Amino acid sequence: MTLPPEMIGFYKRNIDFITEHAVDPDKRRYSNKDEAARHYLDADHYGNEPFKVLPKRWKDAVAKFSEDTLKAYGIVPWHIEKMYYRLKDAFLQQDIDRILYVSAEIGHYIGDSHVPLHTTENYNGQLTGQRGIHGFWESRIPELKAEDYDYLVGRARYIEDPLGMAWKSIKESFAAKDSVLDLERKLNESFPKDRKYSIEQRGATNVQVYSEEYANAYNDLLNGMVERRMRSSIIAVGSIWYTAWVDAGKPNLDRFYDKEISDSLKNTLAKDEIINAGETKSLGRDCEH
Repeated sequence: MTLPPEMIGFYKRNIDFITEHAVDPDKRRYSNKDEAARHYLDADHYGNEPFKVLPKRWKDAVAKFSEDTLKAYGIVPWHIEKMYYRLKDAFLQQDIDRILYVSAEIGHYIGDSHVPLHTTENYNGQLTGQRGIHGFWESRIPELKAEDYDYLVGRARYIEDPLGMAWKSIKESFAAKDSVLDLERKLNESFPKDRKYSIEQRGATNVQVYSEEYANAYNDLLNGMVERRMRSSIIAVGSIWYTAWVDAGKPNLDRFYDKEISDSLKNTLAKDEIINAGETKSLGRDCEH
């Protein structure tokens, strides 16, 4: 709903494909060793003021820290920029397969960049005795509160500097990560231990989850942070789609009205599904990050 009339029809007709494949980058962690680093940036690895130390541009960062180091601690802002150029090129080539697939994937990475725990080595509270907080913040709270969120965020806007936008979201997330951790730790100290968790049925299995009472208390302490970060990610995704389309010369998307994705892409996606479904090894921290 952020998109202009020239784009909204195309994306609305293909919303099911984009929704389904927005999670592909997470699935690909099982089959691609380079995938995990694209989802986060452990900014605090570079010190208390990492953004004074980390060069904005990839080539400068590689020259200063080496590519191996950067990949070890995450490359999400640079990968968002790369995906923007791929989307722009897809629009230039008027390639419906690539437009849809890259649109879905860049949305995933932009979403990740808006999660505070994607900016720290303490990504799951494992360094502070808060293991599980990652899923608590980005999954459990939205699961309970999403129906109350306001998703109308205004119109997409042209982004002069896509890389700068990616860095802005990372900086904002990093600024919030201490609150994410500190507020949960303080709540845990005062909240009745026997009411922190509850048992819920997920499919045929009963699982332990953070109780609704505890989640509500944490959400109140966060003062709506999860919703704010989600809203920010929504306008960012719409804006990057819009910017890539504008920079490609605003191609007419109505020409794709009766077209579907190609059989070759369907076959590729099906093959990826088989590979990922058959992979059983544990990913350790990458899975949680």
